Amino acid sequence: MQWQASHGRNHLPWQQTRDPYRVWLSEVMLQQTQVSTVLGYYQRFLDAFPDVASLAAAPQDAVLALWSGLGYYSRARNLHKCAQTVMEQWGGAFPQTAEELATLPGIGRSTAGAISSFCFSECVPILDANVRRVLTRVLGFDGDLAQSKNEKQLWVHAQQLCPTENLHEAMPRYTQGMMDLGASICTPRKPSCLVCPLHDECRAGRAGNPEAYPVRTRKVKRTSEAWWLLVVVDSQRRVWLQKRPQVGIWAGLYSPPVFDSYEALQRFANATWLDSAAHSWQDLPGFLHVLTHKDLHLHPVLVTMDQAQAAMLSDADESCWVHAAGWAELGLPAPIRKLLDSELA
Repeated sequence: MQWQASHGRNHLPWQQTRDPYRVWLSEVMLQQTQVSTVLGYYQRFLDAFPDVASLAAAPQDAVLALWSGLGYYSRARNLHKCAQTVMEQWGGAFPQTAEELATLPGIGRSTAGAISSFCFSECVPILDANVRRVLTRVLGFDGDLAQSKNEKQLWVHAQQLCPTENLHEAMPRYTQGMMDLGASICTPRKPSCLVCPLHDECRAGRAGNPEAYPVRTRKVKRTSEAWWLLVVVDSQRRVWLQKRPQVGIWAGLYSPPVFDSYEALQRFANATWLDSAAHSWQDLPGFLHVLTHKDLHLHPVLVTMDQAQAAMLSDADESCWVHAAGWAELGLPAPIRKLLDSELA
């Protein structure tokens, strides 16, 4: 805790508050996202939605639009759903225990622990990636974390190591200190063991193999998928966008219609306009979009048409014609926003 006060991160905006709304927002944004990226999004979110009530009342499209570019869009959908649950079931006030917080949409055990320890000084641990790495190395915990029994045992160890006195000050400092150690000293590769305040206690450090921890044998297999994007533009330079289903990749976001083959795209065009040869077609350069466990090979096809032809595309089924100025108001996947900006803006 002394190390955190003098060497840890103490300047971040969400560290200057015990407001559970702001801490929760930062914790969700920081999941699998670097601090430097989150800083700008965090402030823009607070400007648009300064409290849980304003976030709950916002349309989902507005939330997704502000989230665009952060990735992992299920976080944004759960953020919105969680805010509504807090308003509807908790009277607008976040519950104050980790157990109750973990019942809210999108809040897992570790995030619940972070909120309750930072805001309410509850004596509960967290096990995000940074803390998990610190604990397994210090303890020499070599249980395979792909097995739930070992994950549960690590939670037991984490609870045992929490402070037991002066919790009002100690719990926020301890929790932040563990996170800071993992982020700045006990890094996944080439950890700075010699300057680590836990150097003398660290079993992995003494054994000279800290990078062997944590142990997780089950690896998620990467897959790949090819999508063809029908980018339809009318004479007013509007683009036709469809809202994606609420499940799956880019759920709830807007994008050009997606097809699993060029032939499927052509069949749709022929069925809609009868004679696709009458339109201006251009195969734009394909590009790769890398998701956590999947590679998306995207192949955009640009089709331009006059207003009479454009009228054949209705605004039904949550699709719409949008000018470039309106893109900012919609939740667009980052690669789609980049594509439209480069080709049509």
